[in-house]
Amino acid sequence: MDKFVELTRVSKHFDTRKGRFQALSDVNLSIAQGEFVSLIGHSGCGKSTVLNLIAGLLDASEGGLICNGREIDGPGPERGVVFQNHSLLPWMTCFANVYLAVEKVFAQESKAQRTARTEAALHMVGLDHALHKYPSEISGGMKQRVGIARALAMEPKVLLMDEPFGALDALTRAHLQDELLRIVTATRSTVVMVTHDVDEAVLLSDRIVMMSNGPAATIGDIVRVELARPRNRLALANDTQYHRYRSAVLEFLYQRQQRPAA
Repeated sequence: MDKFVELTRVSKHFDTRKGRFQALSDVNLSIAQGEFVSLIGHSGCGKSTVLNLIAGLLDASEGGLICNGREIDGPGPERGVVFQNHSLLPWMTCFANVYLAVEKVFAQESKAQRTARTEAALHMVGLDHALHKYPSEISGGMKQRVGIARALAMEPKVLLMDEPFGALDALTRAHLQDELLRIVTATRSTVVMVTHDVDEAVLLSDRIVMMSNGPAATIGDIVRVELARPRNRLALANDTQYHRYRSAVLEFLYQRQQRPAA
């Protein structure tokens, strides 16, 4: 498969009052177009740092990052980000929050075209009924769906998600995971997602990238999830292959938990 996103010998350090902290060391990762990749590992293993480097929110200390044949040297509309906190502007309606992003990316289009894009993105996440509601008037799960709609409305080549469902209750989380499966199938998006949830990683991913403990974290192992799509969580509940992938990830995480950080 063609390399769409590529990290080559990427390292990242931060200068602190206590000295230099080496967050990542020698990370090498290639992601194909249309692939869903999850990053998983213990707290402090650099998952979000990897995501922020791909997003262009951080600069690599060493190594290089490429997206769609171009060097990543800052944020860009071809990479949409969904944070754990929905980051909606409370004084704007759901429609206005999404329209703001559309207006920035598609400034050359007419207002009617931008409006259509905004409504289509909110329709995709099932929020037609909440277009003119404010964030204070909707649930946490709906706010997160607005955040996803805002990212999708930019038509990014890569969707980057940093524990997008981490703050939600189990039922809402499961519903949005199913929504994300549907959206990714429809848009054929390339997705990189940070998660702490093993079941979420196996359900959604084509590959699960498991990070070693920090400091100087790197990729410890990768599990390729060869489960047929579309995926159904109920059907997978008793699937032996699903449980084999799940066990492989849990075993890696458990072993890393027992091993002191380097």
